Amino acid sequence: MPASADHSNMKPPLAPPLIAHRDEIARLCRTYGVDRLEVFGSAADGRFDPARSDFDFIARFAAVDGDSVARRFLAFADALESLHGRHVDLMTDHPIENPYLRRTVEATRRPLYVKPPAEAPA
Repeated sequence: MPASADHSNMKPPLAPPLIAHRDEIARLCRTYGVDRLEVFGSAADGRFDPARSDFDFIARFAAVDGDSVARRFLAFADALESLHGRHVDLMTDHPIENPYLRRTVEATRRPLYVKPPAEAPA
């Protein structure tokens, strides 16, 4: 009898819309100066319900001369909602003060986009 595989460290699959739109999400991140985008909650832990769930994201924005983070934050949230056709909760990656929310976020957060390091000059 073959040995059974240990799946205890396997994460549940991401919500299907996130997988289907991965390239578009990366494009939006580049457009709005997002260095890192993570998802948490039901879309990250296997409980996503296409009929009722929203998306919960955490974004880290790069510093961009002449362009405020606030403007990019709001435009990025709108673009994510348009892409997915559903409500999006977007947070920045600043420390979460609420201990209950912090535990929930930390238990399920998963990276969706990480800006690749800049290539070294030739």
